[in-house]
Amino acid sequence: MVHHDVMTWDPPSPRVRELLRAGARKVLDPSPEWLDELDEATLAGPGLRQIAADPVLAARTRRTNRSNLLSWAAANVRDPGAPVPANLGEAPLTVARDLARRGLNESALDAYRVGQAVAERIWLRIAFTLTDDTDELRELLEVSLRSIGAFVDATVAAISAQIQAERGELTRGSNAERRELVTLLLGGAPIPTDRVEAALGYPLGGVHTAAIVWSEDVDADLGALDRAVDALAGTAGERRPLSVIASAATRWVWVHGRLDTGAVRRAVGALPGLRIALGSAGPGLDGIRRSHLDALDTQRMLARLGSAQWLASHQQIELVALVTQDAERADRFVSRTLGDLETAPEEVLDTVRGYLAEQCNAARAAAALFTHRNTVLRRLARADQLLPRPLAEQVLEVGVALEVLRWRGGR
Repeated sequence: MVHHDVMTWDPPSPRVRELLRAGARKVLDPSPEWLDELDEATLAGPGLRQIAADPVLAARTRRTNRSNLLSWAAANVRDPGAPVPANLGEAPLTVARDLARRGLNESALDAYRVGQAVAERIWLRIAFTLTDDTDELRELLEVSLRSIGAFVDATVAAISAQIQAERGELTRGSNAERRELVTLLLGGAPIPTDRVEAALGYPLGGVHTAAIVWSEDVDADLGALDRAVDALAGTAGERRPLSVIASAATRWVWVHGRLDTGAVRRAVGALPGLRIALGSAGPGLDGIRRSHLDALDTQRMLARLGSAQWLASHQQIELVALVTQDAERADRFVSRTLGDLETAPEEVLDTVRGYLAEQCNAARAAAALFTHRNTVLRRLARADQLLPRPLAEQVLEVGVALEVLRWRGGR
């Protein structure tokens, strides 16, 4: 890491201070394109996959990007060219806590370096609009790029120290022990069953269903997460679920038996801002592991598609999760298969879904949709007008495309 001795910094000339302040004011009002560029870069790359795949960590990283950008800009509006202190606001400190809880190391802080490179590119575009004088531009770039580098160095060092402190605190807590045991179980470690059951207070026999409960709302009521865990477990008649704090806004949960999405929707729907992914049910230790992986798959698919759905089970989304591994190709498949039906009114889409679910029987579809058979036939005729090919020639393809559309856009 490069260390900058802030005491040796010479203040910029009055003219460059004026230019720096003007540019910083532009950064304080960032365009959506800048923010998208920053977010995309900081959540890309092999070293950041775990963060990008987790909707909670990804949301907090996006918030931290904005916090860093605005902290540097605000400081340079107040005192252009002066050293900018590390950003130790709520957003980066929350990320530090979450990284520590997930057991991720400081390599996750590479996002800050990637963000620095993007911020410098954005700043260069701004700087070249501020002056045509080459001497002024040279001094402006020297001062501002030194300032950005020192700010990121200081912030990374401070956040790294915070992660170490959080990790030390966690190793002294009971949740750390539970999480360590659960992580070993999920990894297939040969741990005596009686020891695990005693430590977790959760019998490992029988059938298990895993759930992930989380919130992407930065101002979420974290107590609601625990109330949701209790309510969710209650739908399965489970008085003592296995629950682990995976991050400040994420809970990993297991219950005995099977979870019904309808019952969960009724029990938890009154708690706003929460999202739940359910795994498949399975017996014994293998059921605990497999169900959790299925719940993770479900959570990641919802994040990948930007789905508005707050509750999903692996059984519901398994096919869509497979089809949308390559999101760009999945989008092309949906558009090519559905044509103008993709943007049809909701009642037309629901009618086609209902018709396919009832094995292309219009009478049964009408009964399931609580409508008249003639209405179903009229909407199906409209769907055929909108589809590139008649529904009868591509029943399977249309069914899959409509499911992708349902989970992708909340339709």
